[in-house]
Amino acid sequence: MDTDATRPPAWTEAFERLRPRLLAIATQRLNPLLTRRCSPEDILQDTFAAAMKRPDYFGSHPEVPVYFKLRTVLLQVLADTERRHLKSGKRDAYRERDLAAFAADDSLSAPADVLDRFAASVTSPVSRVARDDRNALLRRAMAALPDADRDILTLRHFDGCGNTECAEILGITTKNASIRYVRALQRLRERLMAYTEFNL
Repeated sequence: MDTDATRPPAWTEAFERLRPRLLAIATQRLNPLLTRRCSPEDILQDTFAAAMKRPDYFGSHPEVPVYFKLRTVLLQVLADTERRHLKSGKRDAYRERDLAAFAADDSLSAPADVLDRFAASVTSPVSRVARDDRNALLRRAMAALPDADRDILTLRHFDGCGNTECAEILGITTKNASIRYVRALQRLRERLMAYTEFNL
């Protein structure tokens, strides 16, 4: 008998559909030192298990795409795995927060080289802003953007999604995804210009 108690959570279908994208993130972010102990597939399995323990998390804030909720859990699993195996003692950068503000930092939880490339792509080569300062500026500008802008920029620049993938994840048309991306990039540039005296 199919009851609410036995029926799989609604997000599990999305998990299977998004599995290739989530696996790509796990592959990209998994510390090379851990590859002898666990694989990206292991991380994905742990992500699913962790998500199953958080029904309230997936039931709240329906306006947030399931992809970003699963992505957040995945990043938490990666951080926990690294701490557990490497005993790094690092502060958990992916600690649970109110979903209304989750994208401010999690959207930039990318490898340093990815962050550097994105920062370079939206600032002028002649800018005198040092790399670290430029990255901090980018974080500040991203945090100030509306959720929709952060979402599309995160997908395009930090998760490597194409326009079609962005549209599918966000539940919009490819044309609207393209328009949203261009507008978000323009708003990001405007924020950066407002935060610095240099020309961008």
